[in-house]
Amino acid sequence: MARGWESKAVEEQIELAKSSRNDTANRTRTQAELKQLKHRESLMLERRRLIREMEQGRKKRYLMLLERTLKHVDAELAKLEPPVPSSLEPLK
Repeated sequence: MARGWESKAVEEQIELAKSSRNDTANRTRTQAELKQLKHRESLMLERRRLIREMEQGRKKRYLMLLERTLKHVDAELAKLEPPVPSSLEPLK
């Protein structure tokens, strides 16, 4: 009995996930939204590259430059993130 209940719940979760993906896919995005999304993806790629180079880097001055650049990229990403509602902020 319990097993059947769990499978129903799983089916409902799968259907809900599919419908939310379809809603997102069907929504047309404005040019500004597309530009912002592309910019965010570009920043995320740059961030990954910087981290990879920091892991492989050996010279202190170069690592310092990479660290400053990473901070700048993180700041740019933070500007693109929507503000978190106060009810969803982590507890301190």
